[in-house]
Amino acid sequence: MPDELTAPPLTVETVLGEAGLLSRAIPGFAVRQGQLDMASAVQRAIDRREVLVAEAGTGIGKTFAYLVPALLGKGKVIVSTGTRHLQDQLFRKDLPTLLDALGLRVNAVLLKGRANYLCLYRLEQALQGSRQRGHQDFRLLRELDDWRRVTDSGDRVDFPLMAEDHPLWPRVTSTVENCLGQECPDYGKCFVVRARKAAHDADMVVINHHLFCADLALKDTGFGELLPVADAIVIDEAHQLPETAIRFFGESLSSRQLQDLGRDALVEAHTEAPDMPDLIDAADALPVAVNRFRLTLGLQAGRRVAWQPLRRSRRVEAAWKELQAVLAELLAQLDEAAIRSQGLQTCFRRAQLMLAQAKELNEAQEQRIQWLETSRQGFVLNNTPYDVADTFARHMEMLDAAWVFTSATLAVGEDFSHFTRRLGLTEFHSGQWESPFDYANNVLMLLPPGMPAPASRDYPRRFCELAQRLIDATAGGVFLLFTSHRMLQEAHAILRHRVGRELLAQGEAPRQDLIDRFRELGNAVLLGTMGFWEGVDVRGDALSCVIIDKLPFASPGDPVMEARLEALRKRGGNPFMDYQLPQAVISLKQGAGRLIRGVEDRGLLVLCDPRLTQKPYGKRFLASLPQMPVVREVDEAVWFLEHVVGGAVD
Repeated sequence: MPDELTAPPLTVETVLGEAGLLSRAIPGFAVRQGQLDMASAVQRAIDRREVLVAEAGTGIGKTFAYLVPALLGKGKVIVSTGTRHLQDQLFRKDLPTLLDALGLRVNAVLLKGRANYLCLYRLEQALQGSRQRGHQDFRLLRELDDWRRVTDSGDRVDFPLMAEDHPLWPRVTSTVENCLGQECPDYGKCFVVRARKAAHDADMVVINHHLFCADLALKDTGFGELLPVADAIVIDEAHQLPETAIRFFGESLSSRQLQDLGRDALVEAHTEAPDMPDLIDAADALPVAVNRFRLTLGLQAGRRVAWQPLRRSRRVEAAWKELQAVLAELLAQLDEAAIRSQGLQTCFRRAQLMLAQAKELNEAQEQRIQWLETSRQGFVLNNTPYDVADTFARHMEMLDAAWVFTSATLAVGEDFSHFTRRLGLTEFHSGQWESPFDYANNVLMLLPPGMPAPASRDYPRRFCELAQRLIDATAGGVFLLFTSHRMLQEAHAILRHRVGRELLAQGEAPRQDLIDRFRELGNAVLLGTMGFWEGVDVRGDALSCVIIDKLPFASPGDPVMEARLEALRKRGGNPFMDYQLPQAVISLKQGAGRLIRGVEDRGLLVLCDPRLTQKPYGKRFLASLPQMPVVREVDEAVWFLEHVVGGAVD
């Protein structure tokens, strides 16, 4: 006879339901039927090793909805998030909260890409090279050297003295190309090796999409064995996965890779082959050729252009041939020197690979998109597939696991086909759980009348006049979300002298610094492009109004977009209806989702693009957003801001 004091078995219902464990253990926890239903669907998928595509509206609590059944099930679970920030939040906050509430002990591990971990070998190289470079770098490297003796993880988030975008960090981390592997003198103490061994032995591993795709594509030597041993794989923020996968199933050659090769070869040459002046000269010449090629491109930062038409330019072709010749000379010198050290052998293999990639870029390839993107001082040459549907589906078939794909934005209306088609999913279950937030009473959507066509010359002025009026009526903070940097810059130039509060514009500071400042001020105006349309969580009055300038159709001049659309045409598809429209709908759902992040939040959503009411496809956008009252008069929106949200105080 069972002991009366024995606790009932843990189930989705006893954890998330009425009078469940979380209701008793977490102050303020609210039982949500949508969360409970989604968790039950996840549980079924895990138990039956099926594929589930789950859209969970803001406020459902999708993280707990998949973590609870994942923790209650048997076997190894891998959870992949869209960004490192979400990865850290899930592992350091959500997961410990659940484990404490459930009284469970689970061997959970956080695993990141190798670029997040200090490399002891490259730290020593950097220390040797920096003694002649500058006092500040050397001092910071000494701080890193002290830290590596006390850190257990080697994870950069645990080293607060270095900013996330500090240029020194790439010099003290390894890449797949430059890692010495088991030949490294520090292999036994390697933070990456230790982290991966812990992940292999863990019950739950929290990774991000970049690492997931690296493993899936078997690109990261020595780590491709993690996914095949998983019993369940959960992909959070799954709407980001297709683009990430395309990058990883393609190839890229960047200015940073080439410059790192030159720098590493130079350090190795000075140490292991000081009697080979031709090797030293060849290593010295590579960064110079890289910089000359970048100058020849003449493109502003942030540009994406088709590679083959650009390459046929006489100046670009000459600089490109020179870069390949310099790389070939370095390869020849490394071939002779490679026998002297493992470091030189690794440089030789890297030079071989890069020269082969460069030669592949000399001619157009079927089924591949060749394109170049620029940063302020660098570039990346990409050679990527049109899509990954067949490849991804083939990899999924190789893994005997349950799959859960979840996000707040996967469907267009009730149709998941755009997402599932991009990943080659054919047999799957799906579910949609609407946000529990009170959009009917707490949110108003304004579709302003009389706005000109988005392409008209007068559009920026009219947009700013409307934005200024709404900003003046709002006590809290305002997001202005744009589809292009050009429009952002025009709006900033107009508004900065008219708005009586702090204006924060993308590009003035790192993204997270701008968000933190916006949240701290409580009534600022933040101007951002697509990087701010998702992954930003500002609760309360600090964000009371979101104004979106245009429907987020991808730029028709983008080379990747052009190539995909042309491939769709050749297959007899409709590029606009099959790709451009559903992709824009999902992006708009992300942008609109910035407004309401909590039960008590109130706010105004403003969609300024007149195509929402003038074009038949506008209904597809509106039907995909949470149901909320819609007004066409600006006066009604101002009244709502002043009397429901809380208007500006004179």
